[in-house]
Amino acid sequence: MRKLLVICGPTATGKTSLALHLAKVLASGQAGELVSADSRQVYKRMDIGTGKDLPENSKTQKLKNSKLPEYYLIKGIKMWGYDLVEPTEEFSVAQYVKVAGKIIEDIWRRKKLPILVGGTGLYIKAVVDGIPTAEIPRDESLRKSLEGKSVVELFEILAQIDAVKAASLNVSDRKNPRRLVRAIEVALDRSRVKGQGSIIKEGTDTLFIGLTLNKEKLEERIKKRIKKRLAQGLLEEIKELLNSGVDWDNQSMQALGYKEWKPLFLGKVGRQEVVEEWTTDEKKYAKRQHTWFKRDKRINWFVSSLNLKKEVEKLVRKWHNGNYK
Repeated sequence: MRKLLVICGPTATGKTSLALHLAKVLASGQAGELVSADSRQVYKRMDIGTGKDLPENSKTQKLKNSKLPEYYLIKGIKMWGYDLVEPTEEFSVAQYVKVAGKIIEDIWRRKKLPILVGGTGLYIKAVVDGIPTAEIPRDESLRKSLEGKSVVELFEILAQIDAVKAASLNVSDRKNPRRLVRAIEVALDRSRVKGQGSIIKEGTDTLFIGLTLNKEKLEERIKKRIKKRLAQGLLEEIKELLNSGVDWDNQSMQALGYKEWKPLFLGKVGRQEVVEEWTTDEKKYAKRQHTWFKRDKRINWFVSSLNLKKEVEKLVRKWHNGNYK
């Protein structure tokens, strides 16, 4: 039986570290391969702010005679799903599903265990369960007609088309023009969308592991992570992106850890103000992630701790060996 391990949860809870550990110990040799489910890590040259934590001087590699994207080797384990597109390109959940599906199928073909790991709940849901709007295409003429409209105007247009969807948007989405435009696009196209099913075929044995932390410890980790990324050279990374032609309006630069720095580069605020806003945004993001994942009753939750790897390994070994119920 095909198996898929999913490791999910809020940011800064140690998901990738756990996934790398499990990929190594589940069986002799290279038992597992990781597939990133993080919407920020799909962009090339955006390594520090997205937390890829790549080994020094690491380079992408490619499987022989394969049409799959390139992968990184981290602690001897293949990591897929990084560096899929340029920062100037748009990237949708539908594109992610297609790429991730091919990668997972190939991992199974090579008799390895795919480990889907990340905090982008929509990516994970799209792979495992499918989502009905994933393949609705971009409508360039519609997008052009909406250019220049304020978020208030965009929200009013959405409300006229789909009042239920408009009412369900949170404050962040209501202030995000890109998300509002996409919501309008989807609402107008619903009448003809057939929907996209899961890429995971029926009968696949999927185990969900969720990592969590109490509020105080999670906030402490977030602050340490931000401090680390600044020390690693995040501002230099952003400068290089801007000098290479990446624009603040690109989808990639709307990501956490990048968008907050725009006012600094424009000379409107100081560094400390940006750090404080970034920290607040990361905390809010972690809260939204927790809200998303806690709805899924399939997830086996673990508190991130020193004994985490041993505790999770015990459960995953039973499942991997066919003894889990």
